[in-house]
Amino acid sequence: MAMAATPVNASSIATTTGTTTKPLSRSLPRSNLPAPNPYRLRTPSSLSLRAAQTTRRPVVFASASTAFEVDQAPASAAASKVLPFRVGHGFDLHRLEPGYPLIIGGINIPHDKGCEAHSDGDVLLHCVVDAILGALGLPDIGQIFPDSDPKWRGADSSVFIREAVRLMHEAGYEIGNLDATLILQKPKLSPHKETMRANLAKLLGADPSVVNLKAKTHEKVDSLGENRSIAAHTVVLLMRK
Repeated sequence: MAMAATPVNASSIATTTGTTTKPLSRSLPRSNLPAPNPYRLRTPSSLSLRAAQTTRRPVVFASASTAFEVDQAPASAAASKVLPFRVGHGFDLHRLEPGYPLIIGGINIPHDKGCEAHSDGDVLLHCVVDAILGALGLPDIGQIFPDSDPKWRGADSSVFIREAVRLMHEAGYEIGNLDATLILQKPKLSPHKETMRANLAKLLGADPSVVNLKAKTHEKVDSLGENRSIAAHTVVLLMRK
């Protein structure tokens, strides 16, 4: 059994010779005593490793023909650090195949090909959702709305936008401004850009003046330039309310 240590005072240290105990004639220098370390980390005695239980509340989005239920993210999913602004980037790409509608920004664009995807394949809205989620430090669209879930087959991508906007407001932010770039060889989007921009601003609940939309070709290079795919980039600035 280990014996408990007894504090030692330098002035009371004694030496033993035979049966006679004599005190030391000099005390230890004060500088030789170990000084307490003010930077020593202390471990809380009541540290708990058990994660708090959270309840996920469903949110239901309904359209004229279909209703979708989205599990709300737990409270811990909200942005943990309060910052005056946050920046996010989103990217998406889809294959173009015959027999599918081409929906961009919630607008049906006349074309002989459309996006092959699990949902409606709206490359712009998917990209914007990822930018908002990224700014909030949350998982990407594929984790929140997995394509392995049959619930999202053919789903209107406005459902995803509404959920991203809900999470943004829940974290205490609003759209500062958003800049998106579409990359495709065909069709020309100039006649549809303003309609797409206005609809995107409406879905975001933002003034159209803070939503910008550009369209570029890919100079006939790779799948984008050969009209076999479509891509989009988005940068978003979220401002603290």
